[in-house]
Amino acid sequence: MQSVNPGQMTDWKALGADKKLVAGICGILLGGFGVHKFILGYTTEGIIQIVITFVTCGVGSIVGLVEGIIYLTKSDEDFVRTYIQNKKGWF
Repeated sequence: MQSVNPGQMTDWKALGADKKLVAGICGILLGGFGVHKFILGYTTEGIIQIVITFVTCGVGSIVGLVEGIIYLTKSDEDFVRTYIQNKKGWF
């Protein structure tokens, strides 16, 4: 991937990478309630996550667990590009 400003340092924290740790931990611990989605500004996806969790009697919370792990394993640059700039709502 090419960086946003070739030859310059990019402050990924200022672009939204500071949400990575919080969203990742909330995804792992509270994934069924869609808290990680709301943190990233995905209101519709958060509501869908809550509905899926209730309809499946909690089995849908596995999605939140997986997404939390994915968030935490991405680099700051990948996280910002994927979830902040490109607004990828699922996985």
